[in-house]
Amino acid sequence: MAKSKTKKNPDDMSFLDHLEDLRWHLLRATLAIMIGGAIAFGMKSFIFDVVLFGPKQSDFYTYRLLCNISEYFNMQESFCFDELPFRIQSRTMAGQFSAHIWTSITAGFIIAFPYVIYQFWAFIAPGLQSTEKKSARGFIFVTSFLFFLGVLFGYYVITPLSVNFLGSYTVSTEIFNDFDLSSYIGLVRASVLASGLIFELPVIIYFLTKVGLVTPEFLRKNRKYSLVFILIISALITPPDIASQVIVAIPVLVLYEVSIFISRFVIRKERKKEKQKNK
Repeated sequence: MAKSKTKKNPDDMSFLDHLEDLRWHLLRATLAIMIGGAIAFGMKSFIFDVVLFGPKQSDFYTYRLLCNISEYFNMQESFCFDELPFRIQSRTMAGQFSAHIWTSITAGFIIAFPYVIYQFWAFIAPGLQSTEKKSARGFIFVTSFLFFLGVLFGYYVITPLSVNFLGSYTVSTEIFNDFDLSSYIGLVRASVLASGLIFELPVIIYFLTKVGLVTPEFLRKNRKYSLVFILIISALITPPDIASQVIVAIPVLVLYEVSIFISRFVIRKERKKEKQKNK
């Protein structure tokens, strides 16, 4: 791969120069995802048997925890079980191979996420002020931390709740649940990635506040509407039962309150800068 050209001053770069610069950052990010995907591809047994099919087993950590809690409240029938009543099948010739490829790419994206974010920051950083560039390490760390926290939440909370509910749901004893491999993996992938992105809410609010689109007053004023929106999102990514929706909604509400604090902090910092300039 040829080396990119020497970095120009952002003020001297044309639109095509910016596109060329963006292309190199996208190539580096894609290469990192491919390397992560190659590592995941070689760890087939661990990725599938331990990670993906973990929420299908009755001894999965979340089920054991919920079983202990339900026993305490005399509700053992809710989360205590020996086996989930469904099987996973591959109904196409290339089904297992395709699942292996796309699962590896997804895992590669998760593994390479900090580097992908770094490339995003490296693209926009030249246009920022020197004081804002100093926040690079903090931005990459916080963004990556929230994403991985969301991924863990999606895997250990949303996925087992969804698998348990949908895998056990029946309309007749004459029907046995035989789920396609792509359907099961799609459920796990959507739960994990959606949670990872939802947990980026504080970062999104930070940037929206920086550009003046959001204020803490606006967030506080629309808290009740946000609550309804959060419950709708929770209903979309979880099984249609109240308990699951509440479990998912609580951390998102916490993130919303944290976002209000962050927005207030950004506004105060901007006002302090303006006062110093006017002196």
